[in-house]
Amino acid sequence: MNLNPQHLQTLLAIVDEGSFEIAAVVLGISPSAVSQRIKALEKEAGRVLVRRTSPATATDAGEVLVQAARRMALLQAETANRLRGRIDRVPLAVALNADSLATWFRPVLADVAGYGEATLQLYVEDESHTLSALRRGDVLGAVTREAGAVSGCEVIELGEMRYLAVSTPQLRDEFSHPGHVDWARMPALRYGPRDALQDGDLVERLDLGETRNRRISQIPSSEGFLEAVRVGLGWALVPDLQVAPLLEKGELVLLDDRVARVRLYWQRWRLESELLGLLSEAVIAAAGEAINTDRAELR
Repeated sequence: MNLNPQHLQTLLAIVDEGSFEIAAVVLGISPSAVSQRIKALEKEAGRVLVRRTSPATATDAGEVLVQAARRMALLQAETANRLRGRIDRVPLAVALNADSLATWFRPVLADVAGYGEATLQLYVEDESHTLSALRRGDVLGAVTREAGAVSGCEVIELGEMRYLAVSTPQLRDEFSHPGHVDWARMPALRYGPRDALQDGDLVERLDLGETRNRRISQIPSSEGFLEAVRVGLGWALVPDLQVAPLLEKGELVLLDDRVARVRLYWQRWRLESELLGLLSEAVIAAAGEAINTDRAELR
């Protein structure tokens, strides 16, 4: 099967932008031309590649070609860099969890700023779900809690995020008995519907059946989540990297001495790409500075 590079580029634009119309604007062609290219690609592949939904998404067969298209786009841009001495808007797509973005990942932003005209596209998702974006071909690399390598990828252990149960002193006093926190009644926070860490910890702290009719607020922002804890909206598990200053000031207190630990890994495509190599080095270095641990490449 001899696939047209223009058609693959068009498929990638539709998946990234979520619609045929916006893809047309990005590519500088008409929506009808976008539609014709995809129809031609689907005819060549012999199957439907794009779900005509809102947003438009790739089918299982389409995901295979999206991966190929993203690899091709990266290698073409790096080739242009070698020929012209510049990087032509290379998109570095990464999936990671919000807590990592709010804490140890930030130095990576500064590193990418020095990569010429490269752009960084971040997909924020719970660390237990970021690998899905890698499998679909949406991203080149992902921060994940999964040690098992996706096909065609390599895995490097980054370190361990540590989460502490905290609240305001007032909330603790209101919902505590001598030597015992009333977990069943104390208002709680979670990041979102896929917040496996918060939900799992809530279950472990309560007796069976105690979770009904509890006050649980949902705050889908790492910084907003921390602020919600600080003002007493509920107790929560918060990364020690974020909460340490507030504990020192006494604005927040520890509810117990338990530490929830989440081991993180960097999974990236096994692709001969100088730019992807630089990105991986930046991610590993940033993690090593903040969540120190021995790291080893896994196969």
